[in-house]
Amino acid sequence: MSDIKGPPPATSADDAHLRVLGYEEQFDRKINLWSNFALGFLYLSPLVGVIALFAQGLSTGGPPSIWWIAIVAAGQLLVALVFGEIVSQFPISGGLYQWARRLWNGRYAWGLTWIYIAGVIIGITTTAMFSADFVAALIFGSASDPGASSTPGERLIIALVVVAIALALNATGSKTLATIAKIGLAAELAGVIAVGLFLLLFRRQNSVSVLFDTMGTGHGSGYPTAFLAASLTGLLLFYGFEACGEVAEETPNPGRTIPRSMALTVVVGGASAFLAYAGYILAAPNLPEIVTGKATNPVPEILQNSLGTVGTKAFLVVALTSFLACVMGQQAAASRLIFSFARDGMFPGSTLFSRVTRWAKVPLTSLLAVNVIPIGLFVFLYFVPDALFRVAAFQMLAGYVAFQMVVLASIRARARGWIPAGRWSLGRWGWPVSVAAITYGIFSIVLLAKPAADTQLAFYDRWVALIGFLIVAAVGVCYMWFAKPYRHSAAPEGDAIEIANRLRELRTTAAREHPSTDDDQYDIEIERTLNA
Repeated sequence: MSDIKGPPPATSADDAHLRVLGYEEQFDRKINLWSNFALGFLYLSPLVGVIALFAQGLSTGGPPSIWWIAIVAAGQLLVALVFGEIVSQFPISGGLYQWARRLWNGRYAWGLTWIYIAGVIIGITTTAMFSADFVAALIFGSASDPGASSTPGERLIIALVVVAIALALNATGSKTLATIAKIGLAAELAGVIAVGLFLLLFRRQNSVSVLFDTMGTGHGSGYPTAFLAASLTGLLLFYGFEACGEVAEETPNPGRTIPRSMALTVVVGGASAFLAYAGYILAAPNLPEIVTGKATNPVPEILQNSLGTVGTKAFLVVALTSFLACVMGQQAAASRLIFSFARDGMFPGSTLFSRVTRWAKVPLTSLLAVNVIPIGLFVFLYFVPDALFRVAAFQMLAGYVAFQMVVLASIRARARGWIPAGRWSLGRWGWPVSVAAITYGIFSIVLLAKPAADTQLAFYDRWVALIGFLIVAAVGVCYMWFAKPYRHSAAPEGDAIEIANRLRELRTTAAREHPSTDDDQYDIEIERTLNA
């Protein structure tokens, strides 16, 4: 080994690690730390989430609904830390699917992924639909009516246009995705932090004490019930950090970069969302009307009162940039997940969906496929526009179940002797963080599955999130029972302990051969061993 002149490019070590895991490099590694963080941050999108959920949260639980942002951020940070340990050992495109497969087996991973794909695809639907009112406010809003709402027909057209633009940009490759992610990140930070601080410092209409004032919400069944119902304020906001891992094969040094990106996404996203939500509450001139539900699109009205017409229009442009970038991130994550699923022969039409274009190095067929169901849902929401929040609740229930299936798989593997061997680890904190993460996850799933508080709704309407989830899960189970797709794949599975031991052994050899080199040289030793 004495002939080493210097470390080869980082991607050589990354490709070597990938080959240890059983795959060859097919993507360009053009998504660096900040682009990866930007992708997760935009998928989480605090600006989009706060704008979409502000009126719903206040009308359900009053100003104290803001505290759900802090509660859920803390819980999801635990989940992100667990994911960070896993992705550091298994930096493979496909994220949750690959992690579950390697920690447990192909059958378990298939069920998880079926559920998760449904959640991510519906996420494309809800984000595009939530953007419609802000396009309407940008185009039709005026000083006298800044919060102009869109009609069902306008929402349908706007959502289709947003999805089409995002799809066209995504099809040009990872470099475009990284660039748009950076632009979107700048727009998010300006729209959330800058505007939130401006409202708090210069346009405050209400006292800080109002954040603890229920303002009459929950008077019928008691405030604890109303506060629990307002949990959607946080639960619908904090997802997307896992998207950082979906593009692991397009990210240099993913074993370190992606765990950092995930944690940053939750921490910065949570702080930004809390700041923006507080800013809107304290700057709202008509807060009682928002709480009683009379003001259904209050954010443009608050901005008009605080920033004027020009400032409001500028903010709406920033917001729509974030909506577009968020849809792009969701499309990218879903398409990489289907690609990874198909590459292992686990998805219907695997040969078709595992193709990567030569010119842009993107799984174009998978990218196109993830937009088919959203188009159908756009039509459904045209006829049933009031179902949007309940569709979003199903989306998050599917996502949270998939998240906790990964956490459960990691706990099972840890109990069987798995000691994570990635370049980022929780060490002795692995067990307590994992147990706390799954405890939080179960609590969240119960909140998402419970029926809507409005007892006047029909049974199926109150339970739509759980019913939708059970239908998706049942279809997946039936397909898995008859087609047995997990038998079609020879991809590695259930080898977390074996891979950890192999990585540890190779790095120990590298440390002995090159005691003065840094950690990068250890991954380089993997490549040399494989080539030998």
